[in-house]
Amino acid sequence: MAGAGEKVDYVFKVVLIGDSAVGKSQILARFARNEFSLDSKATIGVEFQTRTLVIDHRSVKAQIWDTAGQERYRAVTSAYYRGALGALLVYDITRRQSFDHIPRWLDELRAHADKNIVIMLVGNKSDLEEQRAVSTEDAKEFAEKENLFFLETSALQATNVESAFQTVLTEIFKIHSKKNMVSEPKSNGSAPAMPGKKVLVPGPAQEIPKSKCCSSM
Repeated sequence: MAGAGEKVDYVFKVVLIGDSAVGKSQILARFARNEFSLDSKATIGVEFQTRTLVIDHRSVKAQIWDTAGQERYRAVTSAYYRGALGALLVYDITRRQSFDHIPRWLDELRAHADKNIVIMLVGNKSDLEEQRAVSTEDAKEFAEKENLFFLETSALQATNVESAFQTVLTEIFKIHSKKNMVSEPKSNGSAPAMPGKKVLVPGPAQEIPKSKCCSSM
């Protein structure tokens, strides 16, 4: 967390979405405070926490919004997609239904959020391998088709939680750095970035998991 007088260069809003009980709040607690609670209660409405990181020598405050997965809160949370630059789309690898609902969450996210939002598909509870109901291959295939990043995490064991947030925040940072370069009048002799070009990297789904996904830390 940043101190009161700490200079912050960027504030990036990231939302956690997915069905109830997939572990969104635990992922947030692990990232923001490095905590895990075995008796976690369901999130009511919306909560958020912040953590400040350094990316490429710049101070970046991540403002992470944890949205309730229960159906009755969906109308309330839709407003919180606005202004989000990144999203973690979370399912539980032991509950097939939570993965089957991912397309619906993705549609809702894309309907409300910025078109260049950086999205990471997250298969949580990778520590429960023996109860797995969603194969890594199924999730990778879906992520590749939808142009999403993908990782499997364990909030309990702190596996890949940091990597998931770092990947999303670094990608957001790259996009905003490129936007700033386009808006700067001086090119310093280098070719100017092409305006209007999409900056989201195509087909990143397989790039992240190669060294990180499914590692048994």
